[in-house]
Amino acid sequence: MVETNPAERRGDPNVAVLLTWFLPGSGHMYLGRVGAGLLSFAVVEGLYALGWFLSHGRTFEYLDPELRGPMSTLLTPEAGNLGAMLLHLKASGFGSAEAVPFPSAIVLASYLSALSGILNLFVAAHAHLAARAGTRSSAAAPHPVGLLAASWFLPGLGHWLQGRRLRAGIVCGVLLGLFALGTWFAGGSNLSRERHFYYWSGQFLLGGPALFAEIVAGHPRVTRELPWVDVGLLYACMAGLLNVLAMLDVWGVAEHRWLYPEATAHDSAVPEAGPSQPTREVPT
Repeated sequence: MVETNPAERRGDPNVAVLLTWFLPGSGHMYLGRVGAGLLSFAVVEGLYALGWFLSHGRTFEYLDPELRGPMSTLLTPEAGNLGAMLLHLKASGFGSAEAVPFPSAIVLASYLSALSGILNLFVAAHAHLAARAGTRSSAAAPHPVGLLAASWFLPGLGHWLQGRRLRAGIVCGVLLGLFALGTWFAGGSNLSRERHFYYWSGQFLLGGPALFAEIVAGHPRVTRELPWVDVGLLYACMAGLLNVLAMLDVWGVAEHRWLYPEATAHDSAVPEAGPSQPTREVPT
């Protein structure tokens, strides 16, 4: 990440991130931004609490019994809201010990708790940037966290909003194509957290397209043998993991433009030297 002058910082960025990871909003409060901290806490923890209530605490019961363990839920979107996830495990564990029907709203509950974890990662990124940049802003550049969220909502959208249209098209086409191909190979069985707990966690990182596909498909039944199901699960999950790399690319450019708007404007105004434009040495 881009370094800033320590004198401009309002706190340690890493401390702000760790505090936010354990308790949403606490990183902002550490930086003196109480309003933002309270709002973050209410939204992020409210989503998790609603998901917990609707699922009766049984979201992690989707995980096969042989895979359950003290570290097994760290590979879930809920791990982005670590404090709430640990409280969930302590209070409800992996759900009912008996084979009883799931609550009718458990699918919605799963979306809400997973979304809480993803949203808290955006809150942590905001706290990290706030600790380094203070109240500095650039009217010419969108906020990096907004671009990060846009990249999760639709792969390539963050690049598009940055003006990087070619890369946006490539990212969107490749990732959505990979997800669609994986869903076809898997016969739609990847669109169910109950069937494929960890693969679903990976493809959830693709964001809006994965959620939209699951809602529209409605967890289709598997009525035939799927010889390519493993390949399909891998492709769909890989699309989500690759979107993380795309989001990091968006973040790297966005934070530079946000923290150093003057340097960014200067760099864009000076043409790159080519074969017909030799660089000149600056006398010292």
